[in-house]
Amino acid sequence: MPTPDAQTSARLYAELFPEVYLRFHRRDGKARDLSAASRAVLLHLVRTGPLTVGECAKHFDRAQSAVSELVDQLEGHGLVARVRDESDRRRALVWLTEAGRAQLIQDQQVLSVELLERAVSLMTESDRRCLIAATRALIHAADHADDDTSSHPPSKE
Repeated sequence: MPTPDAQTSARLYAELFPEVYLRFHRRDGKARDLSAASRAVLLHLVRTGPLTVGECAKHFDRAQSAVSELVDQLEGHGLVARVRDESDRRRALVWLTEAGRAQLIQDQQVLSVELLERAVSLMTESDRRCLIAATRALIHAADHADDDTSSHPPSKE
């Protein structure tokens, strides 16, 4: 069982977190979110680099026509670009654009950087450092919480 101090801290943090989320979650709606298929294609391009539509279709086990249509949509939004393969001019490679990279980053953000920036700008430098350090410490502790169960006696429930 956690020490009373840790237990109280956990309870207080759990009470505060919903307030943080409500104040700072992204409010740009579903219109900006990527579909699962679009996200998958963009993430795959990040990992592999440029591919042909056929290679992409094979990877996702989808019809080439379906992937081609999806790539058309992504290209229309400026998230990917088709570029002729210099080694074989018959082939077109699908490249992730800078806008595509930026969209992936934004798509993965839960909190609004703009809303956070407004609030954080009103904090002292010392408070900003403490906020970042404490958040990092909490994440680090969570990553290692299961590593060292011997230092905490089992709960008696």
